[in-house]
Amino acid sequence: MEAAVWDTGGGCSPAATAWAVIALPLLAVWVPVGVLLAASPGAPRRLWGPLAAGPATAGVLAYCLATRPVTSEIRGHVIGYGVNVPWMPLVLTGYLFATLGALLLGGDRRLRTLGAVLTAGAPACSALWRLEFASTWCAFAAVASLLLLGWVRRPRDAPPVT
Repeated sequence: MEAAVWDTGGGCSPAATAWAVIALPLLAVWVPVGVLLAASPGAPRRLWGPLAAGPATAGVLAYCLATRPVTSEIRGHVIGYGVNVPWMPLVLTGYLFATLGALLLGGDRRLRTLGAVLTAGAPACSALWRLEFASTWCAFAAVASLLLLGWVRRPRDAPPVT
């Protein structure tokens, strides 16, 4: 999706809006639900918080995306995205709790490792590229998803590592 945003040169575009819809409200719901489906038997109770935070956060983000334009700006080698989100610190906290919290609380060792790597990467991306956090965070998460590939490719008869 970011390749299409690059191709448009930034601004308000369908590609920027599509990126925002996937990266913001959909991931806030998909990640905790996906972790729940893959969780070890004792994990569902621990996942109640992220499972509640996901739809609540997604609701705010979806409303913002439906009522406000998504802007994108090419800034050197990254893309800066803009969505006017009220109560941004609270919404960001809910988003990170839904996505990273679910991974950290899911019970499977590999998912916890992915969550720990992504949790460490969030402040690192923010510190390095303050205005382009979303773009750098997406790149970091894509590389870290190789951990998820290893988890998915484990032998079917192998039990989850807890």
